[in-house]
Amino acid sequence: MVDTSLYAAFLAAAFALCVAPGPDMMFIVAMGGRGGPFTGFLAALGVAAGALVHAVSAALGLSALFTTLPVLYHVLRWLGAAYLLHLAVKAFRDRSPLATEADGAAGGTGAARSPGPGRRRAFWQGAVTNLLNPKMILFNVAFLPQFVNPALGHVSWQLLLLGLTLVMMGFTIDASVGLLSGRLSSALRGSRRVARGLNIFSGTVFTGLAVRLVAAPK
Repeated sequence: MVDTSLYAAFLAAAFALCVAPGPDMMFIVAMGGRGGPFTGFLAALGVAAGALVHAVSAALGLSALFTTLPVLYHVLRWLGAAYLLHLAVKAFRDRSPLATEADGAAGGTGAARSPGPGRRRAFWQGAVTNLLNPKMILFNVAFLPQFVNPALGHVSWQLLLLGLTLVMMGFTIDASVGLLSGRLSSALRGSRRVARGLNIFSGTVFTGLAVRLVAAPK
């Protein structure tokens, strides 16, 4: 269904893109740093879920809407920036100690309630952050077709396979990053100063991503 030589080239290009630090990876590092290893893992899973929607949309041709209705791009861009700023404000205002893995598993009531980003919340924040990034849609439209061979037919299926490959590769790398950043925060969990520093780092990352999304619309 795919050109094997093109697919091999795609794997190399996709790996280079996935290991390069970008907005999604910085988001996952921030979430893992505040909530622990499993929170970082679920943030990566949420990002992957959003990327999967983008990949399927590109394969179905839904991304062509951005060509016919450019205003949709700008609407999504500002919504994404507003959501990231919302996360930044929450992080800057959070002065509680870091969550523990036991806290996250306790269900979140009373003294056992996790003060950091909850596990379920980490997943949905990762998904929404990715979904509200219109550049992901444009990226799929611009990048994936370069590795499609129309002569083989089934162009939509080729695009879908490439998109799924990119999602799985990205998730594998991002999940590893989330787990590692969470383990680092766990080792430093006893210090309120460290907790406050990680919250400030998270807020700074979210603010930077929002500014990047607004300042570089193309």
